[in-house]
Amino acid sequence: MISLGAACLLGIGFVAQQHAAYREPLEEMLHPRLLLDLMRMPLWLVGIGLMLGGQLLSAVALREADVAQVTPLLAVNLLFALTAAHVIYKEPFGRMLQLGAVLVSGGVALFLFAGRPQGGHLPDPVSLRWLAALPVVMAAAALVLFGLRRSLKVKAMSLAAAAGVLYGVQDVLTRSTLLTLSNGLSALETWQPYVLPCVAVVGLLLNQSAFDAAPLQISLPATTAAEPIIGIVLGAAIFSEHLRVTPEALAGEVAGLIALVAGIVILGRSRFLAKHAHQQRRREEQ
Repeated sequence: MISLGAACLLGIGFVAQQHAAYREPLEEMLHPRLLLDLMRMPLWLVGIGLMLGGQLLSAVALREADVAQVTPLLAVNLLFALTAAHVIYKEPFGRMLQLGAVLVSGGVALFLFAGRPQGGHLPDPVSLRWLAALPVVMAAAALVLFGLRRSLKVKAMSLAAAAGVLYGVQDVLTRSTLLTLSNGLSALETWQPYVLPCVAVVGLLLNQSAFDAAPLQISLPATTAAEPIIGIVLGAAIFSEHLRVTPEALAGEVAGLIALVAGIVILGRSRFLAKHAHQQRRREEQ
C-alpha cells in the first residue's frame, strides 16, 4: 500500500511538472537553466513537492522491502499520471492509450507476481558488487547521446529512458543509505549518501528535458518502464536479491516483460506529437 501511495503522488506530480516544463523553450533542454527557470513556477514546485512526497513514501517502502519488490509497483504511476492529466487538463485518454498504460502497469505487476523477488543483503560500501552500477550509468549516457541528433519525439523518449535508468540507480542508493543509517551516523562516512543527490539531480534534469520536448504520453512511459527494470537488475547484482526460476515463474516473468514493452510501443505511437520549435516561438510571442 505504501508503494501504491508513492506511485499516486509520483504520477500526479509528473503531470504538474510536465505541464510546466512543456512551456519552456526547447533551447533549455539538458541545460541547468531549465531547472532554474522551472523553480520560479508555482505549478512546477507543487509537482516537485508531490514527487518528493512520493519518493519519501517509496523510501519508507525500500527500507522495509527489497528493491525488486518496491520499484515494480512504482510503475503504476503511469496510470495515475494519465488519468490525472485526463481529469485535470482534459487531455484525451482514448482506448489505445488506456491499453498501453494497462499493459505497462500490468506487465510490471505480472513480472512481480511471477518472480516474487526476495532475499538480499546490504553489501559492504567498498564491495566490488557496486561496480555493477557503472555499465548502467554508461547506458544512461548512451541513451542521451543517441537522442541528441534524433527527432524531437525520439529525443524525448531517449531522455525519459535515461532518466528512468538513473532513477533505478537512485532507488538502489536510497535503500543502501537508509539501511546504513539504521546502524548509526557512521553511514555518513560512506560514499552512497553523497552520490545519491547527484544522481537524483541529473535524473531530474533529464526527466524535465523530456517533459520539455513532448507531452506526457510520450515523455513518461520510458521512465516508468526503465526504473523498475534497472532496480530489479541492480537489486540482484548488488543486494543479491533473487527471482523464482521455475518454468511457470519464468513464463510469467517473460510475459510481463513482453506486455511492458508492448505497452511502451503503443504509447510511443500515440498521435500526440512532440512540440515544434516554431510552435514554441509562437507561444512565446503571445
